[in-house]
Amino acid sequence: MDTFNGHKNYNHAQEEEEEEEEEETAFRRKSRKRILIIILSTIILIAVIIGAVAGTIVHKRNEHQNSDQQPSQLSSTESVKAVCSETQYPESCYSSLSDANKSNTSDPVRLFMLSLQVSLNSLSALSSYQDTLMSTADKSNDIEALKVCRTVINNAIDNLNDSISSMEKKSGGIVLSQQKIDDVRTWLSAAVTNKDTCLDALQEMNSTLFLVQMKSRMENSTEYTSNSLAIATKTLSNNLKYLLSHRKLLGDMNSEYPEWTVSGERRLLQAIGRPTPNVTVAKDGSGHVRTINEAIAMVPNKSDDRFIIHVKEGVYMENVVVAKSLWNVMVYGDGMNKSIVSGSLSRIGGLPPFATATFSVSGKGFIAMDMGFMNTAGRIKEQAVAMKSSSDFSVYYRCSFNAFQNTLYAHSNRQFYRDCNITGTVDFIFGDSSVVFQNCTIMPRQPLKKQFVTITAQGKKDPNENTGISIQKCVITPLDHLTAPTYLGRPWKDYSTTVIMQSRIGSFLNPLGWTEWVQGVVPPSSIFYGEYQNVGPGSKVDQRVNWTGFEPRLTSAQAVRFNVKSFIGGSAWLPQTDVTFDST
Repeated sequence: MDTFNGHKNYNHAQEEEEEEEEEETAFRRKSRKRILIIILSTIILIAVIIGAVAGTIVHKRNEHQNSDQQPSQLSSTESVKAVCSETQYPESCYSSLSDANKSNTSDPVRLFMLSLQVSLNSLSALSSYQDTLMSTADKSNDIEALKVCRTVINNAIDNLNDSISSMEKKSGGIVLSQQKIDDVRTWLSAAVTNKDTCLDALQEMNSTLFLVQMKSRMENSTEYTSNSLAIATKTLSNNLKYLLSHRKLLGDMNSEYPEWTVSGERRLLQAIGRPTPNVTVAKDGSGHVRTINEAIAMVPNKSDDRFIIHVKEGVYMENVVVAKSLWNVMVYGDGMNKSIVSGSLSRIGGLPPFATATFSVSGKGFIAMDMGFMNTAGRIKEQAVAMKSSSDFSVYYRCSFNAFQNTLYAHSNRQFYRDCNITGTVDFIFGDSSVVFQNCTIMPRQPLKKQFVTITAQGKKDPNENTGISIQKCVITPLDHLTAPTYLGRPWKDYSTTVIMQSRIGSFLNPLGWTEWVQGVVPPSSIFYGEYQNVGPGSKVDQRVNWTGFEPRLTSAQAVRFNVKSFIGGSAWLPQTDVTFDST
């Protein structure tokens, strides 16, 4: 009985154990199935995520390539529309490029070249038209204004020809590099300035009828040049970024210096002694010639070699013109207060301000050192320019500029002034160049009764111009007993751009700092005016003007745009003259 019961209990336990094993086996099977399902689901989910990410990347890449306007992805019509959408005048851009695009290219660089040709053709026609106007003029004021138009329109044509030739390789094809884009933007900005200077001259000389006629005839040309400038500023830069990202650059991207610069020119400005001159000018007859104009007449046209003129001590009563065809001229004297060029032409004397300059230079690569430039017309003769510079890559080192209203006309292109003295009353540093003044002494002086003093008047007209006035590390202090209200400047045109930074400003300055072009009319928000890290009693900005386009305290990121390196590309070309400069 007991044995039976024991056996029975044993069998029952064994059955229970077998049942438990079966249940455990079934549980393991179910667990493995669940794990397998989870693994498969995870793999599928990862595959879906990878596919989504890959699709997003491809989509983003396509969007990026489309934003860079890769020619292979756009039709000719689409590419023209895309290029023109960046301009101020998209309708005239589209119609002119569509007509000019005979080969149906979609390449934005070649469309840019077509836009240059369209602008050049329009300008050439304008040049012929102003000759027609000149033949009908009989009043002296009209004639003098139209003479300025002839000069600046021809200069604008040269600006466009320079832009076209710069982009083309001698062996055929097109060169695209950041240096080329910077050059082209500068020259197209100069073309905009030159054409606007014609209208300014007609307005200044009260040539109302000719002003209306010229403005009407100039409309298309103005739009075409503005379109080319916008394409260079925006589309070419985007295209270059695309090429950089794909390592398919065309041209000499690593070229450090502009092609025009003179080789073997190191230590030119700071050499022990002075560079050996080609010509020496001396009033007393101890040189080769007695006048500066005689020396200028000896300069060869479009020479890549530096032509050096030494002007001995003395006051030279003459008006000097260094034409656009005279390249790489250097004029140096025996000191800014010793070798002086002096004239007295003025607006009241019957000339537009552009034509009043005692010394006028347009040829690229001009250098002046230890020279004085003066206009003695005085306070009552209104605009009377001492120096007018339209010279690209020009340097003025240890020079003085002495006059009253409109002393220094920094008209166009890239310019650099170092260790110079500048004096004047109304708008005495003005123009539409890309210019940096560094370590200069700027001296406002007492104007006529009821006049106020404005140091700068910058004339940027188009938003895509790379122009403006940068005054850096200078001293701004009165020349004499200055009692008239005095301001750092006033905006001449709609996109006027001026920055004063790291300079010492005296207590003479009106606390507002700046003033309007027309009293009581607030300048447009499109201007850019700013101050950065200035010192001295006049540098306090708490009571400055409340303009939308004025920044009383620029950030370092904003200020760096206006240093020598960024604003005029000086680090690439100033070292060859060896002039002292601070790149930051």
